[in-house]
Amino acid sequence: MVRRGQQESNLRTTNSRRGRLTIYVGAAPGVGKTYKMLQDANDWRDKGVDVVVGLIETHGRDETARQVKYLEVLPKRKVAWEDRVYEELDVAAIIERNPKVVLIDELAHSNVPGCERAKRFQDVVDILNQGIDVVTAVNIQHLESLHDKVVHITGIKVRERVPDWFMDLAHEVKLIDVSPETLQQRLEEGKIYARDKIEQALTNFFQIGNLSALRELALLEVADDVDQRLDEARQEESSSRPPSRRTVPDNAERILVCVNYRPHSEKLIRRGWRIADRLKAQLFVLAILTTETLSAQEQKDLERMQSLSEEFQATFTIRKGINSNIGATIVAVAEELGVSQIVIGQPLEVRNWWERWRSNPVDYVLDHAEFVDLHVVSNFRES
Repeated sequence: MVRRGQQESNLRTTNSRRGRLTIYVGAAPGVGKTYKMLQDANDWRDKGVDVVVGLIETHGRDETARQVKYLEVLPKRKVAWEDRVYEELDVAAIIERNPKVVLIDELAHSNVPGCERAKRFQDVVDILNQGIDVVTAVNIQHLESLHDKVVHITGIKVRERVPDWFMDLAHEVKLIDVSPETLQQRLEEGKIYARDKIEQALTNFFQIGNLSALRELALLEVADDVDQRLDEARQEESSSRPPSRRTVPDNAERILVCVNYRPHSEKLIRRGWRIADRLKAQLFVLAILTTETLSAQEQKDLERMQSLSEEFQATFTIRKGINSNIGATIVAVAEELGVSQIVIGQPLEVRNWWERWRSNPVDYVLDHAEFVDLHVVSNFRES
């Protein structure tokens, strides 16, 4: 989870007293995130804490619904769009009520058009900046930097995602964990989805292999979060003025990710960011143009690469290929930036040795880039 960058810092400085953020993380739907969140909220209420429900999705689960009935539930906001009326989180009502703690479920949710903000996590930031504590929940597959791994594991593209920088806003991340076998049993008992969806879920997302892999991802992410918080605590103890958690040292390593305007480039950016995050390194993304003009779709894809790079606080650079030699361009930029590691995609198959020698940037970088580690990321097929 992200521990650097300034985007989140800008979002959180609009109020001198920012609310505390607690995130309940799980491997999959049904592990009990919402139930545990409500259970804790009832305990806080019994102790005199002013806690309210901003938005909770019970998904028809009786046990979860029973936990809600003792709590104050704020009304949802009704938003009309395309001949339908939707219910969304009412941020204004929460701020007006001004509780000590508000529960907000389904963190990765996308708001319908007509709302002030596109994503629910953006709503949460606004509420935090009003000094209200927020408790929320999300599944690990919604984390932006894990998107490619989740696709590889499950064959499913998760559309609603939460940027990694948001997780850094949390004062506490709680892992809600159950075994894959227990999760399958809950599904079969109708405690997760309606009866007519159980069989499809068992043969797709809720296979034991998928659940085990997602559980491992969740455990590793939360463990990383704990490790980094311990490191930061040690830094604070050893220095009267500790460095910011979200800054990169001036002498940090520099990582260069090389992309073009193909969908695979998103995977490269995420992989590069995860390397840079663990090394507390600076991240650069290089887009190399091999033609004089771009099609409308290529321009759109390039803009998407830039947007994703900025989300990961990376410096985005566009260069034209040197004499149609992509490898030479990569080496030139790497030397200019003084990078220590390069992330590049596996080349597509070529027809003969001459074309391979002429067009393969990996071979060129290996031959010409000195004192640089090279990460070659495979192209996997997405279902």
